[in-house]
Amino acid sequence: MVTVGIPKGLLFPKYHVFTSAFFDELGAQTVSSPDTNKTILDLGTKYCVDDACLSIKVFHGHVAWLKDCCDFLFVPRIMGFKEREFICPMFCGLPEMLRHNITGLPHLIDTPLASLQNDKLYTWAKNVGYRITHDKTVIKRAFNRAMQEQSQFCPGINDTNYGQKIALLGHTYHIHDAFINMDLIQKMNDAGFGIITEEHVPASDKEAAVKRLFKKPFWSFFADYYGAAIHLYQTSAVDGFIYLSSFACGIDSILIELIKSETGEFPFLIIKLDEHTGEAGINTRLEAFLDLMKRRTHDDRYDSQPGEHQYCGKSVV
Repeated sequence: MVTVGIPKGLLFPKYHVFTSAFFDELGAQTVSSPDTNKTILDLGTKYCVDDACLSIKVFHGHVAWLKDCCDFLFVPRIMGFKEREFICPMFCGLPEMLRHNITGLPHLIDTPLASLQNDKLYTWAKNVGYRITHDKTVIKRAFNRAMQEQSQFCPGINDTNYGQKIALLGHTYHIHDAFINMDLIQKMNDAGFGIITEEHVPASDKEAAVKRLFKKPFWSFFADYYGAAIHLYQTSAVDGFIYLSSFACGIDSILIELIKSETGEFPFLIIKLDEHTGEAGINTRLEAFLDLMKRRTHDDRYDSQPGEHQYCGKSVV
């Protein structure tokens, strides 16, 4: 039986249901790397180039851990998800980075993916499926099962049983990697704060918020995160923002400033992540931010007079 290795990095938290169901129905055995840990991170920093962001380094670590355990490695060359939108260039060239940096890799399943539209996604699935089987009926059945299971899965978080709620913004692979974010979600829940992530903001609401911009952004992640943040702010659905940003991420550097320009003095904590980040410093900043949130009341932020904007209980004409 053919074994396909699936690294638990980058977009794994968002699409692992589709991937696992697809290869399982094709008749392949799948093996995943463990959750990110110090060994994985050390492998990533050893093999990856220095100027890559943390998430790309972590992915290198997962690949290095998996490379001797499988016949194929699933490393799709993701170009984008929508027409006229693109993804981080690191995703586009990831297969070449891995081949150059890590020796002894098995065959990579690196078929380019440029759209999530059903017809184009099926064409991509056929090309991937041919690496495992040439039976078109099996590939079609595998695709349908994967689509069905993915449609019933939402990787996001939407806590409803907490008094205050914070929007946790940033890339999926930061939010759902407890080692990288130092168990941030559990710490926030333990402190009595609920969380909502961008997946729980309807696509139509995100698109409406993005239309406020002078020019439509061509980065897919940019549009999703900006649209979610602005919608949640405008509808008073959250009491503050926490943004998990990877050091050296160009998209984040622009996106954060645009969100801040639209939300004024709305509570906003930015946590920069890299392989050198110490947990004590993160804990101190998080505790201070959550303490600030506890001191604020919901009514203070929105009790503004006509012609004024209310931020943190202060009126700004």
